[in-house]
Amino acid sequence: MGRGVRQRGRILVVEDDTDARLALGQLLRRRGYAVETARDGFKALPKLAEFDPDLLLTDVRMPGMDGLELVRKAIALDPHRVAVVMTAFGAIEDAVLAMRQGARDYVAKPVHIEDLMHVVEPLVEQRLRLRDAGLVEERRDDPILAPDIIGSSAPMQLAVATLRQVAPSRATVLITGESGTGKGLMAAAVHHHSTRAGGPFVVLNCASLADSLLESELFGHERGSFTGADAARDGRFRQADGGTLFLDEIGDIAPSTQVKLLRFLQERAFERVGGNQTIRVDVRIVAATNADLVERVRRGSFREDLFYRLNVVPIAMPPLRERSEDIPLLAAHILRKVASQNDRDIRGFSTGAMRRLMRHGWPGNVRELENAIERAVVLCREDQIVAEDLPSSVAPALPADRADDDAPGGTLKLADIERRAIMSALERTGGCTSRAAELLGISVRTLQYRLRQYAAQSWGAAARPLGAAARPDDGDMVPSPDSLD
Repeated sequence: MGRGVRQRGRILVVEDDTDARLALGQLLRRRGYAVETARDGFKALPKLAEFDPDLLLTDVRMPGMDGLELVRKAIALDPHRVAVVMTAFGAIEDAVLAMRQGARDYVAKPVHIEDLMHVVEPLVEQRLRLRDAGLVEERRDDPILAPDIIGSSAPMQLAVATLRQVAPSRATVLITGESGTGKGLMAAAVHHHSTRAGGPFVVLNCASLADSLLESELFGHERGSFTGADAARDGRFRQADGGTLFLDEIGDIAPSTQVKLLRFLQERAFERVGGNQTIRVDVRIVAATNADLVERVRRGSFREDLFYRLNVVPIAMPPLRERSEDIPLLAAHILRKVASQNDRDIRGFSTGAMRRLMRHGWPGNVRELENAIERAVVLCREDQIVAEDLPSSVAPALPADRADDDAPGGTLKLADIERRAIMSALERTGGCTSRAAELLGISVRTLQYRLRQYAAQSWGAAARPLGAAARPDDGDMVPSPDSLD
């Protein structure tokens, strides 16, 4: 996109009539504006976040979310949003209602370009002047919560909300959940959003070491303290000084190590194995377990006082079967990552494949989903994953799956999956992108990056003549400016 186009301003056109949408887009582009289009209010909401238009131009009467509702949500998203509505001649009451929702002006349909420009030009120019004066800010990127913590389901909303509250504090955090639910990612996010983010993030899997080695690994040892200890060595606590120590599978530590860990949590001090010098460090503990520690406390295999010291702020990571509505967005995210790692150009899932993913119980949770998609990427022969590419253990295909795979338009593209999840989150938050990003477990920057990918794909599509019929899946974007010359 040329510099002159950017300086003229950005306009988002929302119109359910394909021919009118394309014609408006082309005409505005020829006037020097950067233009994106959407065929309804639901399609428009994520583009408000990514494209950040200087002016929203929307029809009033549209199926699904109408223009009035779209204007209301757009203004809620950005109080400085400039919106203009298009309404049928004689339906001035619609324009009045739109103005009450925050629209700045209206144009009558059928739209004449000169009448439209008489309204649009001064509003966009005013917006740009305010922006240049610093009175209207460009969107700023939010810090990434964690690239792989994704989901808008209620259990994930609760986990992310707890994370945001506890991360800036000094409190010890205990993350619980089945294997493969993302406890390690959550622990890293706690550190990333804490005041210790500039310090070390040290990880130790307590189940991977024998009891005799775990104590030395945690606290370090002095030379000669045991066979093979040829030199003194710092442990993980010393390595994590000024940062965070993540103790994974904390439920598996031996009683003797539990005693020393409890002492550290109480006094922030310890001695190396074989040593008598007290060492003090500034370390925050984040622990995780897939075990039922309450039950282990009841059985006497885990100290009750240590449990309460660790469980200051609990975060429960839900199993995937309890948040199946997150599967499409998770699958899209994993597919994009794995396809890139394997240098494959795979654009999405067939309807049958997605149905199988949604039906499966996922006892291995997100880790199992990652493995299934990685296998499918390796075996996939086309530019989409079909049901047969998935492991046979993943909800064996039904006859309806094959029918959907072979049916015209049966492909669920990656962008379609993401758009559905994002629009669902935006709808649940009344159009607030920052809140939607929070519900999805991503940052606004991550959300914008994904949407920018869709826009880039659409901008790269072949241009159609003015007024040509749009294909079912490509009506959101008008031809590129270069194709109109």
